Amino acid sequence: ESHRHSSILFEAKVDRPKAAPFVGSFYDSAEVQKLFEAAKGSKLEIPIFLGAFYGLRREEIIGLKWTAIDFENNTLTIQHTVTECNLDGKHIEVASDTAKTDSSLRTMPLVTNFREMLLAKKEKQEHYRKLCGRSYCKEYLDYIFVNEMGERWKPSYLSDGFKRILEQNDLRRIRFHDLR
Repeated sequence: ESHRHSSILFEAKVDRPKAAPFVGSFYDSAEVQKLFEAAKGSKLEIPIFLGAFYGLRREEIIGLKWTAIDFENNTLTIQHTVTECNLDGKHIEVASDTAKTDSSLRTMPLVTNFREMLLAKKEKQEHYRKLCGRSYCKEYLDYIFVNEMGERWKPSYLSDGFKRILEQNDLRRIRFHDLR
């Protein structure tokens, strides 16, 4: 009797309903335009542009280095990513170069207005570096997305900031990834 009872329990465990798969939604061109307007002048203006225009993933944006930008030939090459994960109960960031054979290694043309945005960002970064002097973090000098103290952004900073921009501007909620 107890044996039969346990098999019924076991079957009940197997037949759990599965969670519905998440289906991403995306913006039409009018919504994208509204998003660009909302992000203009903010810290997320360039990342949002990279997500929507170039289809870059969050990890690729955070991993973007100045060496990936060729201002002479006006190109942008994706060759490095930064991801977040939990390891042994510790929250860590993993930076890695994409392999040369990897399909994620790609070079794209630098659009004129985007080139200007990047040059302005580079100038601002150098200004903060001079301003902070010795207290400026030297570990991430080659990264584009660092804070005023030179510390590299976390991928979650991008997601959270994106969510905030949408909320503050009454824009339909989508994930940063859906910009692609």
